[in-house]
Amino acid sequence: MSALTKIAGRGVPLRGNDIDTDRIIPARFLRCVTFDGLGEHAFADDRSQLKAAGKLHPFSDPVYAGATVLVVGSNFGCGSSREHAPQSLQKWGVRAVIGESFAEIFFNNNIAMGIPCVSLSAADIECLQGLIEDNPAHNVEIDLQANTVTVADASFAIKMPEAARQMFVRGQWDATVQLLTNLTQVRTRAVRIPYLNKFTP
Repeated sequence: MSALTKIAGRGVPLRGNDIDTDRIIPARFLRCVTFDGLGEHAFADDRSQLKAAGKLHPFSDPVYAGATVLVVGSNFGCGSSREHAPQSLQKWGVRAVIGESFAEIFFNNNIAMGIPCVSLSAADIECLQGLIEDNPAHNVEIDLQANTVTVADASFAIKMPEAARQMFVRGQWDATVQLLTNLTQVRTRAVRIPYLNKFTP
C-alpha cells in the first residue's frame, strides 16, 4: 500500500455545525446490500429541502461538480456510527475532508477508508470556505507531511492526530491490506494463542 501524503482537488464548502450522519445519508438508504450508488443520495433530504425553497445545496450546485475536498464546520459526522456516511461521501467524490472538528467514530471510519480528515480553526475554515465560494475553480491542496492546506495564495496550518497522520504518510491506513501483506506473521502468531488451538488434536 502506497503512502498518501498529498490530496489536491477543487473544494466544496458545506456551512453549518453539528451536521450528523442522518443528514449525510438518511436512514432509508441504509438497506443497500453494497455501498454502490450511495453517492447520489448524500445529503438527500437537505438537498430536497433547499430545492423546495428555491436554493441549491453545495452537493447539487453544478459549480462544485467534480470537487473532491469537502470543507465543513465543527462536530461534523456526529450522531450514529453508520459507515454509510463516509461511504456516501466517497461515492459522491470526496477524497479528503477539512473541518473544525469531527465526531470520533466518523473520523475513524474515514481513516479506515483512506479519507484524511484534517482540522483548522473556525476562523480559518470561514476563510477557506469563502475563498472557495468566491472562486470554485481554486485548487485545494492538503499536504500531510508539511501539515498545511493551500488554496490560491493562502496557506493554513492543519491539525491531525499524529497516529492517524502517520498511517497515511507510511501507507498503513488500510488494515485489511496490512493483514493480507503480513499473513504469514498472523498465522505464526495464531498457532501460539492457546484458545485458538484449544480443540486441535
